[in-house]
Amino acid sequence: MNEGAKIGVAGKAKTGRKSIFSYLGPALITSALVLGPGSVTLSSKIGAIYGSQLVWTLVLAVVLMMVYTEMSTRIGIAAKGSFIGVMKEKWGFWSGLLIGIGAFLVTASFQAGNAIGTGIAISTVTNMEPTVWIIVFTLISIGLLFAKQFYQILEKLMLVLVVVMLLAFLSTVIVVKPSIGEIFQGFVPVIPDGSMGLIIALFATSFSIVGALYQSYLVKEKGWTLTDAASGKRESFLGIFLLGFISFLIMITAATILKPQGLVVNDASEMGLALEPLFGSWSTVVFMLGLFGASFSSLMGNATIGGSLLADGFGVGNNLSNMKVKLFIILVILFGSVIGIVFGSAPLNLIVFAQAVTIFVVPFIAIAILVVANDKRVMGELKNKWLSNSLGIIGLLVLIYLAYNNANNIFFS
Repeated sequence: MNEGAKIGVAGKAKTGRKSIFSYLGPALITSALVLGPGSVTLSSKIGAIYGSQLVWTLVLAVVLMMVYTEMSTRIGIAAKGSFIGVMKEKWGFWSGLLIGIGAFLVTASFQAGNAIGTGIAISTVTNMEPTVWIIVFTLISIGLLFAKQFYQILEKLMLVLVVVMLLAFLSTVIVVKPSIGEIFQGFVPVIPDGSMGLIIALFATSFSIVGALYQSYLVKEKGWTLTDAASGKRESFLGIFLLGFISFLIMITAATILKPQGLVVNDASEMGLALEPLFGSWSTVVFMLGLFGASFSSLMGNATIGGSLLADGFGVGNNLSNMKVKLFIILVILFGSVIGIVFGSAPLNLIVFAQAVTIFVVPFIAIAILVVANDKRVMGELKNKWLSNSLGIIGLLVLIYLAYNNANNIFFS
């Protein structure tokens, strides 16, 4: 355990009580990186078109994300080595390399959207070219990577950005007073005509198996041990709950404000109108602040996942203080920024390629997490119980369906 972790444990022992923020850490980072510009746009679009009807899809996706994130938390606590290290021991070097390369390709492919979202959010407020801000925040993110105690900085940064998003939409929902009856109706599963594409997209963005997997790495960076298992479980649920709750607030706000106006949400300025009842002429500025929070947190977190897992896949390490790992993370950051600057958006071929990779890698990662979480030799007393396995199998079936749908769209449409 590192010195910072020892001090943290000592502090807990002295106080004997914890604030809500003491339970936020690894899963908060996971939720912040999953809640990117794509998730914000999608939640707004669904609310604007279908109102509260698809709330149930968000609830199911978040519950499944909680299950796999909590499993990954226990793996991080129980396993002596990293997850990819465990997989190499169980299924050979190729299995760990496949996970590392797959995670890198998926995160790198979506990194352009995070870079562009960051640039657009600030450029809208400053009237400067998005390219300028993409370069600025690329340099800032690389600078943060080389700061001392990078994990602690990342954790605090994610907390601030998540709180900004949470307050902006929570305060707006309170002011606009959405119909409670309609919200509760949204928990009843229905599939409106023409909504299946958005439902699939919502699951794909809210149920990130690569993000859940990386929870095991963040737990090790945090320095948690068996004594932290109970609080780690609570932190997993709370962190991912915040992810779902913010998406829920965005969806409900759009349903209450944008749907009656017939706005379908095609760009960020239309999404900003959802905050108009509370913030008036400042609504676009406030929304862009939230979009920046979603984009920059994903830019940092996404790159950290892709770079760390690729480095571990090649066997060069996974600790965030490792210089080789930092270089892999920088590779993901630069990849996304260059694509964003050159093309202005992620090229269609790149998106198709990412989806093709997802078809094979994502179900494999879910199976690997389930297998490791049920391995008594690795997990000991933290081995999966029947409920985790039952929900985990449901999650795996969902991921297989998403993979099938992607395969059908790519190869047969």
